[in-house]
Amino acid sequence: MDGRGGRRGPGRRGAVAGALTAALALAVALPCLVPETPAHPGALWETVPPWSAPPVPVAAAAALVRRSLPAGSAALPLLAVRVLGPGPPLVAPDPGAEPNLTVVTHNVDAATSVPAAVSGVLLSAAPDPVAPEEVIRERWEAYDAAPAGPLPYSAREGTAGLWSRHPVVDAAPVDTGTGRARALRAEADGPGGVSAVYVVRPASVRVDASGFDADRRNAAVRALGESIAGEPLERVVFMGDLNASVDDRGLRPPTSRRESARQAGEGLGFSRPAGFPVVRIDHIPTCGAQAVRSWSLPEAGGDHVPVAARLRL
Repeated sequence: MDGRGGRRGPGRRGAVAGALTAALALAVALPCLVPETPAHPGALWETVPPWSAPPVPVAAAAALVRRSLPAGSAALPLLAVRVLGPGPPLVAPDPGAEPNLTVVTHNVDAATSVPAAVSGVLLSAAPDPVAPEEVIRERWEAYDAAPAGPLPYSAREGTAGLWSRHPVVDAAPVDTGTGRARALRAEADGPGGVSAVYVVRPASVRVDASGFDADRRNAAVRALGESIAGEPLERVVFMGDLNASVDDRGLRPPTSRRESARQAGEGLGFSRPAGFPVVRIDHIPTCGAQAVRSWSLPEAGGDHVPVAARLRL
């Protein structure tokens, strides 16, 4: 029937669905348009970018079933954004480079995990340094014992630690403004000379009735960014549970220190929760180093899985 008969033609069906699909396509293509206040919806959206893919077949199927021109027209750019747009913000592995340093980072959740089991998994990657986070004071001795053979050098500040095959000097806490020692900086004398190594775990984020609460984490990340901005060494390896995806705008201060800053990784590399990882919040950004490969280790206890990377310094 025509418009006077009251039945909508194919061109007018699904206008609402088309508008929602178009808005989703725009948010996927330009996440910076999602506002950060109130309640940090932008940061939450940037934390889960891979999960914007499932609406694509749903939107396409809805357009097909409804024979809706607006919905179909909006589904096509959404599909294009997901297929042709930028993938995970990780550096592709370079099989042509010869790595000379293997690093591992892991939030061990020391209150519940078993030190010997955790250390066994972490050492299986034959690492040069290992960065454990969230090690409570009462369990440092147990955690230090297992890797002491292959990784004889160590440092720790609060809940952040470093075990290394190469000598470690000048370890010191990094102020994250939380009143607790959650980060450290040390210098490791490894392949090609001395590198600055940061081990960090800023404050957690929370999703509650008020929204995505990232204020404490963002403040800690800004403080870390200021420390790294003043870093005198050219080569920097930055490891830890950052409580954010590398897409999250709140993470930019430490990861944007130089144009050469790179995020070691390949694929999605989800690291949390350990039983069924759905987001990657454990990272290894570097400056003055080339990422050759990155991968996740088996579950080692706690609520994260360890993340490893092979680098060329």
